[in-house]
Amino acid sequence: MHQDMALVATVAIGFVLAAGFGYLADRLRLPPLVGYLVAGIMMGPFTPGFTADSALAAQLAEIGVILLMFGVGLHFSASDLIAVRGVAIPGAIGQIVLATLLGMGLCSLWGWSLGAGLVFGLCVSVASTVVLLKALEERNLVNSPNGRVAIGWLIIEDLAMVLTLVLLPIVAQVLGDPGADAAHQASASGTSVVLTIVLTLVKLGAFAVLAIVLGPRLVPWLLTLVARTGSRELFTLTVLAIALGIAFGSATIFGVSFALGAFFAGVVMSESHLSHRAAADSLPLQNAFSVLFFVSVGMLFNPMVVFEQPVAVLATVALITFGKSLIAFGFVLLLRYPVSMALTVGASLAQIGEFSFIVAGLGVSLGLLSQDGHDLILAGAILSITLNPAIFWAAGKLKTAMAGVMPGYGERKFATLNHALDVIKAKAEERESQQQLKKQQLLHMFPLFSQVNDHALEELLLLFRPASASPGDKVIRVGERGDAMYFISAGAAEVRLPGKAILLEAGSFFGEMALLSGGLRTADVIAVDFCQFLKLDRRDFNIFMTRHPRLRAAVSDMARERKRMNVAPDTGSPVAE
Repeated sequence: MHQDMALVATVAIGFVLAAGFGYLADRLRLPPLVGYLVAGIMMGPFTPGFTADSALAAQLAEIGVILLMFGVGLHFSASDLIAVRGVAIPGAIGQIVLATLLGMGLCSLWGWSLGAGLVFGLCVSVASTVVLLKALEERNLVNSPNGRVAIGWLIIEDLAMVLTLVLLPIVAQVLGDPGADAAHQASASGTSVVLTIVLTLVKLGAFAVLAIVLGPRLVPWLLTLVARTGSRELFTLTVLAIALGIAFGSATIFGVSFALGAFFAGVVMSESHLSHRAAADSLPLQNAFSVLFFVSVGMLFNPMVVFEQPVAVLATVALITFGKSLIAFGFVLLLRYPVSMALTVGASLAQIGEFSFIVAGLGVSLGLLSQDGHDLILAGAILSITLNPAIFWAAGKLKTAMAGVMPGYGERKFATLNHALDVIKAKAEERESQQQLKKQQLLHMFPLFSQVNDHALEELLLLFRPASASPGDKVIRVGERGDAMYFISAGAAEVRLPGKAILLEAGSFFGEMALLSGGLRTADVIAVDFCQFLKLDRRDFNIFMTRHPRLRAAVSDMARERKRMNVAPDTGSPVAE
C-alpha cells in the first residue's frame, strides 16, 4: 500500500476490525474492549496479514487518551480532587511504593538487575485511567463516592509518574549498564539531581497555578464568546482546540504528560456553564479514539511471550491483579474507610495501562530494561485489562458476601466524604438548574420563543445583553438607526406615536421593526418605570433570525400587525412599535 495512505489504512482497518471483534466479544459476553485488543493483535507485526503503522497508531491512541482524560476533567472538578485527598494521596503514594518493591523483589528472583527491577516495579504499580473509566462507566459508578475516590487515586498516580519520567534518566546514569547509550551515562552529582527535582516541582506548581487561577477565567469566557456565534461546529472545534492545545502546550512547556494536561483542561472547562454541552460534543470523538488506544496496545503485544515465558507471565499478571489490589485494599482499610470502597479501589487498580507503556519504553531506551522485560509488561497489560471486568464482578460478589463483616467500620469517614461530595454535586446541579430555570422563565415571559429548541434558547441567553433605564429615559429615539431589539423583563415603557401613547409592560418587546426593515426608528420609547431589558444587538438579531426562520416569520408577522395598528386609530392595544 502506498505510504501516503498509511494513516487512512491504520484508522480504517483499525475501526473495521475493532467493530467486528468488539461485536463478537459482546456476543460471547465479554467486554468489547477485549475485542479491540484482539483487533490490535491482528494488525500488529507479530501476526500474519496486514501490519499497521504502529507509530501512527500510537499517536492516534494518544489523542484518544487526551480526549478521554479531558472528559474525566469535565466531570471531575478540582473540588472533587480536594475532597478525596485524604484517601487518594496517601493511598496512591503508599501503594506505588509497596507495589514497586514487590516488583523489584520478583525481578531479583529472576536474576534481573536493580535498574530493570525498578522499571518493572514502577510499570506494574500504576493503573490505566482509560481502562478504569470504561469499567466505572459500564457500572454507572463514575459519580459515586467510591468511583470518585478511585479516579482521584489514579490522578495522584499520574502526577507521581510525571515526576518519575523526569527522574528516571538520572537514575539510569547511576544504575544503567556499561553498554547503555553514552548520552545517559554522563556523571550526575547529587546537586544536579536535587536541582532537577526542584525544577520539576516548580514546573508542576506553575502549571497547577495557571490551570487553577488563570484557566477558570479565560476558558469559560472563550467558550461563551464562541457560543455566542451560534455555530455548533465552531463551538465543537473550540472545545477540541482547548483540550488538545492545553494538553500539547502543557507537555511542551511544563513537561507534564498529554493526559494530565488534558485532565486539567477538562477541570478548567468544568467551571463553565457550557461544560455539559462541551462534554456532549466531544463524546463521540472520545469514544472513537479510545478504541484506537486499545487497538494500539494490542499491536504491541507478541503472543509468543505467553508460550515462551508462561511462568513469568503468570507471575506478572498475579502481581498486577492480586498483589497490587491487596495493597490498595489494605491501605483503604488502614485509612479507616469501608470495605466496599476498599474493594472498588482494589478492583480499579487490578490492571496497568498507558503510563506503564511509557515508563517501559523509556526504560528500554535508557538501557535499564530488556526487550523481554518490555514484552512481559505488555503481556501483563493485555491480560490484566482482559481480566479486569471479571475482577470487578468478583469484587461485587465480595461486597455482598462481606456485607456483615466489620459492620460500621469506616462509615463515619465515608459519611463525611460523601457529604463533601454531595455538596459539590449539589452546587453543580444548582448551576445547571439555574440555567434551566432561566430558559423556563424566558419562555414563560416571552412565549414567542417557543418557536425554537432548547439549544437555541441557551444560545439566546448568551446573546442577550442586560440593559436598564430609569423613569423618563429615552430608550430609543425617532430617526435613529436601529441597533438593537429590546425585551422588557421588568418595569414598563411607553411608545410615543403622533396623537397617542402605547404602554408596554414586562413580557413585551420593541425595536424589531427597524431591524427587520433596515430603516430608521419610527417612534420614541420612553421608560415610565425602572426598567430591566434583555437587549439583542443588530448583528446577533440578524444571525439568530437567519438560523431560525420560523421565529423570524413570527416576529415579522407581529411587526406587520403592529405597523398596521400604529397607523390605525387608537385601539388601546398593549403592544406597538
